[in-house]
Amino acid sequence: MDNPQPFEADESGIADAEGDAAIEPPPQIGTDERRMHVRAYNHWASLLHSRAYPSIEDLDPATIGDFGPHSVLLDFTAGLNNPSIAWLGGALRTECDIDDTIEDIADVPPRSLLSRLTDHYMQIIANQAPVGFEAEFENHRDVNMLYRGILMPFSSDDDTIDFIYGVINWKEVAAAEVHADLQQGVDQALAARLAPVEEAAPLWADGPNRSFESSDPAAPAFSSEDDTPSHGGDFAALDESLAGPERLVDYLVAARDSAEQAKSADQRSRAALYDALGRAYDFALCAEAEPETYAEILQDAGITGQDRAPMTPITKLVFGVDYDKTRLTEFAAALSHAKREHIAAGTFADYLKSHKGGLKAVVAAERAARRPASRPDKLEDACEALRHAPVLDYVTLDQDADSDEEFALLMARRLPDGRIAVIGAVPHDKALTDRAIRKVAG
Repeated sequence: MDNPQPFEADESGIADAEGDAAIEPPPQIGTDERRMHVRAYNHWASLLHSRAYPSIEDLDPATIGDFGPHSVLLDFTAGLNNPSIAWLGGALRTECDIDDTIEDIADVPPRSLLSRLTDHYMQIIANQAPVGFEAEFENHRDVNMLYRGILMPFSSDDDTIDFIYGVINWKEVAAAEVHADLQQGVDQALAARLAPVEEAAPLWADGPNRSFESSDPAAPAFSSEDDTPSHGGDFAALDESLAGPERLVDYLVAARDSAEQAKSADQRSRAALYDALGRAYDFALCAEAEPETYAEILQDAGITGQDRAPMTPITKLVFGVDYDKTRLTEFAAALSHAKREHIAAGTFADYLKSHKGGLKAVVAAERAARRPASRPDKLEDACEALRHAPVLDYVTLDQDADSDEEFALLMARRLPDGRIAVIGAVPHDKALTDRAIRKVAG
């Protein structure tokens, strides 16, 4: 690690926030907050490098101009009970009115926005994966504040979580604006016609290397779509708290996590892949309902939308642009099939699992549906025309007596007086004969 300074220079912020013990159901938060949340998660995922947790040596909050000022780094090397604060971004420090004397979370003001981050750090230890949260509360000025945060685990030995990096963004919103935002969220949810969520999930926790107990320990391997059983597989459905993310970026995070787990799990299964494709399809449906946000996500990822193959960018976002191109094409075909068949949100994974032939059969069906109708056989039309053409003369050739082809080519020589002298039959060549048939038939 690059030894970051304990605190960053002061930046403008917002006043103290009143804390509360529980996380309320999430309100609508604007695009900037939502995108900061995703960018922070993407940065964490980019540092994994196939490890259980990113190395703390690779993290330098002082150099992250995007969300570094909105972040805090907790150091647990001295114990879990009262971790020290190794870094506190300037914007967050200003918002919380914290001076340079703060050393550990015991010094965090209980009514500050920073407490919204530090109150959840034990969930990281329990989940061993990033934890995100969002809520609305009223600060001491009687002004509603919306915030969205994420906590991400880091390790110094790739085994123990001894650092946690948190990022949070916030804004003050008038009561009427809060109501309008919530109403807009309801309208968008109805317009998207997505499956209703039975129970709102105020917290989500997941990550590319998270393990889950398998409901089917003998699930077959998905990497080759064969029937070889896995042994002791530990991958099953994602945590129920991710069953119904309410916004596009949440769908993308959930789909990416599921895809990473399917790619990195030691005991792979088709069920894991189908779960990832199911979440990718849910993200595709949500992207269709929120085209502007989806376009921003594509632009941030450097991926171009494709009108003729709209599901290809979806698979690249979820599985990664460096993933095997053949597999991405197959996945895109499967998602297109789901869209063509009007598969309901939240059900595509089960559809794949119950479909005879699984993913391969679905891909084959989609490709068959895309295949253009067969062209009319113009050669047969030409042959039929020649069968009804007037006969000019008849000739018998001994050398062609053994051929049973309906049409034959003859070699003739034009005589000075204009007559045609037939010399013999040309040995049968289908390509040559077919071209001659088309020429004569016009």
